[in-house]
Amino acid sequence: MAKRPDGDGTIRKRTDGRWEGIIIVGHKADGNPIRKSVFASTQKELLPKLHQLIEDYRGVDLTEESSMTLGEWLESWLERYSKLNIRQSTARNYRYELNRVKRYLGDKQIKRVTTADIQRMYNQLKKNGRVVPNDEMGTSLADSSVRRTHMFLHEALDAAVRERLIPKNPTNGTVIPKPNYKDMQVLDDEQLDRFMEAIMKEPVWYDFFYTEITTGMRRGEICGLKWYDFDEKHGTLRVRRSVSTGKGGVLEIGEPKTDKGKRTIVLPPSTADLLKERKKTAMTDWIFPSLLCPENPVAPNSAYQRLKTILRQEGLPMIRFHDLRHTFATHALKNGVDPKTLSGILGHTNASFTLDTYTHITDDMKRNASSVVGGFLTNILGEDLKPWQKDEKRAQEA
Repeated sequence: MAKRPDGDGTIRKRTDGRWEGIIIVGHKADGNPIRKSVFASTQKELLPKLHQLIEDYRGVDLTEESSMTLGEWLESWLERYSKLNIRQSTARNYRYELNRVKRYLGDKQIKRVTTADIQRMYNQLKKNGRVVPNDEMGTSLADSSVRRTHMFLHEALDAAVRERLIPKNPTNGTVIPKPNYKDMQVLDDEQLDRFMEAIMKEPVWYDFFYTEITTGMRRGEICGLKWYDFDEKHGTLRVRRSVSTGKGGVLEIGEPKTDKGKRTIVLPPSTADLLKERKKTAMTDWIFPSLLCPENPVAPNSAYQRLKTILRQEGLPMIRFHDLRHTFATHALKNGVDPKTLSGILGHTNASFTLDTYTHITDDMKRNASSVVGGFLTNILGEDLKPWQKDEKRAQEA
């Protein structure tokens, strides 16, 4: 006979001799209950399992869709939820992550996916997640790639919790690699001078790279500029779209990376004058059109390849395109542009993100500020009254 323990569960001894604990975890569309069970060899062993089950599902009322597989849910989530809120390039990346997860856990019912299952998948991805081995890493997946898979899955399973498919997100409690991004590379003063001299030899690309190095725009943003974004009278440039390369090399035009990415940049006079001259001979709506198909914007990959060619020819460090943005920001900070203003130029979410990103520069600025304050106090208090010198003198005498 079934017995009811403390709480909302029911226990019974099965005909095979095992003990089963049963709780109701939800209801189907017709009102019939959805049950979940745990098993043990004895009633004593069963009770703690059942109490934990009750605790895990407390306040939960799942729907019958909780029987769908994880792969089915990820497909549904990507179609119904994400496509309305993300850029094309992000949707494409999500599809890649979806296929990666489906290879490991796609056929398992979403309600049965555990934290241990997901942790095993992360470990396997790190060790053998690369489908096509390369010389540097073999089949091992980069830490950043495992983190991207985790962020995708965490977001999708958070939505599953809200939709009452699972009681809690099983990605919580997993261990993922720490951020391991490549250090930013910045052209120093001498290298930047050489780079500026190098692009002067590039009549086709000079305007493009000069605009980039004086604004710090993201690669897709500068490729996506149109002439009506340029206010010739006020010398400003609006960033309103971004170009990315989709499947089969097809260019996709979407919005900037973040809401703050939509911004208006006040141009240096030299850059504004350069664009004024360029506009006089413009044959297309794009400020930087494709060389082969002027009705299209220049492809981000083409800009990247041209940058690499210039760097190689001049013997400069083989920086990434994004490092041109870092170079602009670093030199701007060193030359007195305040972080809040720079944050607006770069399209960062807030000034604190800018400070965190360029902490190596702001540390130098703090040291410079300290020496300025020290000199200021010396002028007011005199050499003998500098408190830090007194502390040093005491320490030496001791």
